[in-house]
Amino acid sequence: MQTDPSLHVAKLECVSKSYGGLRVLEDFSFELRPGCVTALLGPNGAGKSTVAGLLTGRLSADVGKVSLFGLDPRDRRARARMGIMLQSAGLPETLTVMELIGLHASHYARRMATERVIEQAALVDLADRRCSKLSGGEQRRVQFALAISGAPDLLVLDEPTTGFDSEARRAMWQLVRAKAEAGTAVLLATHHMDEADALADRIVVIANGGVVADGLPSQIKSQVAGSVLRLRTRLPAARFRNLPDIVKVEERGADLAILTSSPRPTLEAVFQIDPDLQHFEVVGASLEDALENLIMSQSEKEAA
Repeated sequence: MQTDPSLHVAKLECVSKSYGGLRVLEDFSFELRPGCVTALLGPNGAGKSTVAGLLTGRLSADVGKVSLFGLDPRDRRARARMGIMLQSAGLPETLTVMELIGLHASHYARRMATERVIEQAALVDLADRRCSKLSGGEQRRVQFALAISGAPDLLVLDEPTTGFDSEARRAMWQLVRAKAEAGTAVLLATHHMDEADALADRIVVIANGGVVADGLPSQIKSQVAGSVLRLRTRLPAARFRNLPDIVKVEERGADLAILTSSPRPTLEAVFQIDPDLQHFEVVGASLEDALENLIMSQSEKEAA
């Protein structure tokens, strides 16, 4: 009996996967729901690419079950309802943007009109330009257009804003959000914590073969107790590592970031070390802080 695909778009149930004896996923369960942007986060080697490979049918599970729209991910009926934007993919240099999108869309039974795809991907001004003349960011927008050209019910986006400036990134975020609001499920793999924070309805953190955390961005961030002190100081970071209630100290550009569970006592101690401190601010813990803390806690539990 097939699972009702309206309840989930894709699902991994108690899946394990190894490469050459190295276990990447262990009894791993995960699902994607319609109209939800799910960001999959974790350190390099955590298994993010393996999860995407299993869901898209490029990989097979050693143990467990993987389904896409209630079917085997390798089933053509399931694959026809999915669009994929890889981190890097070449474009044929001699075709124009419109020609390429039209050719790609022709492979889908539910293809969108080429003009509509170009409009939705904000490529109207580039429609007649040859792919060889596109910038890196423009090529990424074309790749997004190719991913949506078959009117997919699932979009798999791997680092979708690589090579974008801040304005282009925000524009891409709007495109992705529009697709989710129209009911498309989106799996987002990104190293940009601000991107996950801005785009995701749900964040799943994986490490050491399993799910470390699963929830709203605000819920993930709330798992880090405390605040971040951002300092502009001439003193080295080592001078601040023994302050009270410190979780971590790190350099972030020209600033020093101190994650602390008790910001007021920590700040008082900071002024004792650097009484000439002129610039500082106290902000909430970021998603990046939460991610690092969750993974560190998981590693400590396994080592205990």
